[in-house]
Amino acid sequence: MLMADGPSPDGSAGCDGRFDREWPGPARADGAPPVLDLGFDSGTLLIVRAQLRSCVRPLRFPEDQLEDVVLAVHELAANAVYHGGGAGRLRIWNLAGALYCQVDDGDMPTGSPAAMNSLPCERGHGLWVVQQLADEMQALSGPSGTSILIRFDRGAARHIG
Repeated sequence: MLMADGPSPDGSAGCDGRFDREWPGPARADGAPPVLDLGFDSGTLLIVRAQLRSCVRPLRFPEDQLEDVVLAVHELAANAVYHGGGAGRLRIWNLAGALYCQVDDGDMPTGSPAAMNSLPCERGHGLWVVQQLADEMQALSGPSGTSILIRFDRGAARHIG
C-alpha cells in the first residue's frame, strides 16, 4: 500500500521518492472499459455518491462494504476538488472480484511514466480513512496532477478502528 506520508515497503515511492515503474492502473490489466467514468466538481459530489452507489450495488458487494466504497471515494473526490484545482475524474472497474476506483485531479493519463510524488506529507484524516477502508491504495503525482487508485476485494469490508 502506498501512503502519502512515506515510502512504500518496496521503496517505489513516497513524499520525496520517485516512482521507477509505470502506473499500474487497472485499465492496463486487461483493457476493460470502466463501468463508471464521471467528471466532477464541488457542485456534483452528491451526484458522484449517488451514481457510485447505483453502479456498485448491482455488483453484489455487501451493503456495509458499499458504504465503505462510497465514503472512501467521496474523500478522494473531495480532496481532488479542494487540493487539485476544483475538479476531477472518477473511474470504476470491476475486475476479477475486486472493485478498482481511480480518482484523478489532473490530466495525468493512466500508464504515464511516473514523476515526483507531490502528495502532502502531513497525514490528513481523509487519506487515513481511505487507507483504513480500502484493501490497497496507490498514489501517483506529477506536474499535471495526482491520481489515486484504491481496490476493494468483494466481501472484505473493513472497519475504522
